[in-house]
Amino acid sequence: MFERIREDIRSVLERDPAARSTLEVLTCYPGLWAVWIHRVSHGLLRVKLRLPARMLSQVARFFTGVDIHPGALLGRRLFIDHATGVVIGETAIVGSDVTIYQGVTLGGTGKGHGKRHPTICDGVFIGNNANVLGNITVGQNSRVGAGSVVLNDVPPNSTVVGVPAHIVYRNGERILITDPHDIKDPLSDALIALSARVDELEQRLGATDGCEEPFAAEEADRTAYRDELDRLAGYVSMGEGI
Repeated sequence: MFERIREDIRSVLERDPAARSTLEVLTCYPGLWAVWIHRVSHGLLRVKLRLPARMLSQVARFFTGVDIHPGALLGRRLFIDHATGVVIGETAIVGSDVTIYQGVTLGGTGKGHGKRHPTICDGVFIGNNANVLGNITVGQNSRVGAGSVVLNDVPPNSTVVGVPAHIVYRNGERILITDPHDIKDPLSDALIALSARVDELEQRLGATDGCEEPFAAEEADRTAYRDELDRLAGYVSMGEGI
């Protein structure tokens, strides 16, 4: 037990440049207190003392701002920085050497029983106010950007951002997204429809430009097509910039 306490303190000193001494870590890091109290409440749960375990977890929540269900499985050297607002659900599994910032939720979806919370593998970094929801897995050494909402599995050595989250780096290489379907953003369908409409207008405009002596009506149609094409292209540019 004392060895695990020492390695917890060392991990904080290694990962947080603001931590300058063991005494400062012991007295000023509620995220560390929350992890230690959880070990006790988890032990109570394992011997079927469910109510005392839940009561102890609520005491920890009051003093630390971290809500960890006693049923959650936490690995070694978990560092919860700034602590406030972190929620870890009952069936969540957190590996070793994980870093979690304030406001993070490892939550479930729906009211089903069984495994309904995420599995966070070793070495994962989760930025502040990120939400990782459902029975999904965040692969080893991956990073979740601040404010992201993760709803699907994340491969190892990846970086995900966005709402919902999508991969932007994998194995140190930038992932370029060319298909709006890959983003799964609420605006994706609108962008796809606009792109299809732009393609249609370009084809119709090209066919009209092939006529040698267009009538005045055809010329007006081409002008209207060009105006609509420019307008839709502007919408597409705005959507890609969101």
